[in-house]
Amino acid sequence: MHHKPIFLNLAALLCVAGVTSSFAAEPSAPAPKPNVLFIAVDDLRPELGCYGRDYIKSPNIDALARSGLRFDRAYVQQAVCSPSRTSIMTGVRPDTSKVWDLVTSFRVALPDVVTLGQHFKQHGYFVQAMGKIYHGSLNDAATWSTPWQNPKAAKYALPENLKLDERQYAATKDKKKSKDSGEPDNTPSTGQNSRGPAFEAADVPDNALMDGKVADLAVATLQELSTKKEPFFLAVGLVKPHLPFVAPKKYWDLYDSATIALAPNKFRAKDSPDYAVLPGAEMRNYDGIPAGPIPDVLARQLKHGYYASISYMDAQLGRVLAELERLKLRDNTIIVLWGDHGWKLGEHDAWCKHSTTENDTNAPLLLSVPGMKNAGAHTSALVEMVDIYPTLSELAGLPLPAHLEGTSMKPLLDAPDRPWKAAAFSQYPRSQKGGLMGYSMRTDRYRFTVWVDRNDKTKVDATELYDQVTDPQENTNVASDPVNAELVAGLMTQWRAGWQGARAALAR
Repeated sequence: MHHKPIFLNLAALLCVAGVTSSFAAEPSAPAPKPNVLFIAVDDLRPELGCYGRDYIKSPNIDALARSGLRFDRAYVQQAVCSPSRTSIMTGVRPDTSKVWDLVTSFRVALPDVVTLGQHFKQHGYFVQAMGKIYHGSLNDAATWSTPWQNPKAAKYALPENLKLDERQYAATKDKKKSKDSGEPDNTPSTGQNSRGPAFEAADVPDNALMDGKVADLAVATLQELSTKKEPFFLAVGLVKPHLPFVAPKKYWDLYDSATIALAPNKFRAKDSPDYAVLPGAEMRNYDGIPAGPIPDVLARQLKHGYYASISYMDAQLGRVLAELERLKLRDNTIIVLWGDHGWKLGEHDAWCKHSTTENDTNAPLLLSVPGMKNAGAHTSALVEMVDIYPTLSELAGLPLPAHLEGTSMKPLLDAPDRPWKAAAFSQYPRSQKGGLMGYSMRTDRYRFTVWVDRNDKTKVDATELYDQVTDPQENTNVASDPVNAELVAGLMTQWRAGWQGARAALAR
C-alpha cells in the first residue's frame, strides 16, 4: 500500500511557529515582593502565653506565634539595648561593630556598613520606622527612606509622678554613668532613686502612653503604605515592658499580685565570679527601690507591673496586626517579632539585664511568612538575633551582603527539627580588674562563659559552666569540678573556634 506524501504549507508552519514563539517569549508577571513588618520589643523575656506561660495575657503575640514559627532558643549578642539592636540592624557582632555600650554609634567603626533597612531600600523597598528601633538618639538616618518618627509621650500618666521624675532627674543628671552598659552596673552609692516610681497604674486610654501613640502612628502609616507601588519594610518599636512599668489600669487588673510567683533562686550562682551577675542598678534608679535586697511584697508589685506592661504592649501590637489584616496586606507580609534581650525578675537576687546568663541572653523570636507550611510550629534550634538580617533578606529574595556574621534561618521554616548550629554566642563587658569581657557560648546542653582581659583575650580570669539539663536555672558553676576537666577542655576548644566554627560545622 502506497501513501501519498504529505506536503505541509510552509507559510502555515511559519505562522504557527511565530505564534508559538510569541507566546513563549511573553514574560510572566513577576511575583510581588513580600512586605516586611519588623517588630522590636524592649526588655521582653520569653515569658509569654505562646512560650507555655499561660498566666501571661498575651493573646496577640500568641496568635502571631500560631501563624508562624516560634524560636525557643534565640540568643542576643549582648544583653543591653544598643549593642543588641546594633547587631540585629547591621548583621555583625559587638566586637565587629565596636558597640558595647549605650552611647557609641556603629558608624564610628563601620562608617559604610549597609544596615538591614538600607539593604531593603537599595533593592526597591520603601523603608520606614517609628518607635524604638535603634537605641535612643543613635538613630541612623541612612537606614530609612523617610525620617524615623518617635511620638512625644510622657513617661508617666499621673502628674505627681511626672513631677517627681523631673525633680529626681534634675538632681542627678550630672552623675557619671558606667561605660559598660550605660547604666551603673553596681548599686550606686550616689544618685540612687534618680527617677520617678518604678511602676504606675493609671486609669488612662492606651494612647496616653508611648506604645499607644506608636500603634496609632503605625496604623496610619500602614494605610499610607498600602497605596504605594513599591513593597514596604515597616519597623515598629514598642518600649514596654521596659522600666518604668507604666500601663493603663485595665492591664494591671488582668493580674493578681498575691498569686504571682517569685523567683525560685534569689541567690548568686555558687562558685561563680562575683562580677558575673550584679544587683541591677538600673532598677535602683527608680524611686522607692531600696539599695539592698528587694522585699517580697515589692518584688510581687514589680512583677505585676512587668506583666501588665507586657499585656499593654501586646494590645498595641494587636491593633497593628488587625490593620494589616483589614488592609488585606497580611497574605503578602513577612512578620518578625523579636526582643532585644531577656530580663531578670529577681533571679540570682538581681533585676534587669546586663549579664551573660540564660535569663538575659535568651529572648523571644517569632517569624511568620506567607504560605509557610509549618505555621504554629516551634524549633529548639540554637539561633542568634544576628541571624535576622540574612533571614529576612533571603525570604525577600535579596542577595546577602558579604559582611554578615549571622546565618539565614530560612531552612528551619521548612524543617524546624533539622540539625542546626552547634552553639550561640553572647558577651558582656565588666569594668572590674581593669576591664573584662565575658564571652558566653550556649550549646545544646551547656552554657560556657570565659571571662578574659579586654586587652588580651589570652588572659583568662574565670570560667563558668552550667549544665542546662541538671541545672537549668544556672545556680551552680561546675567549671572547676575536676570531674568536668575533659568537658571544659572540649568546650574551650569549641569556644575558641567561635561563631565561625559553628557556622562552618553547619555548612558541613
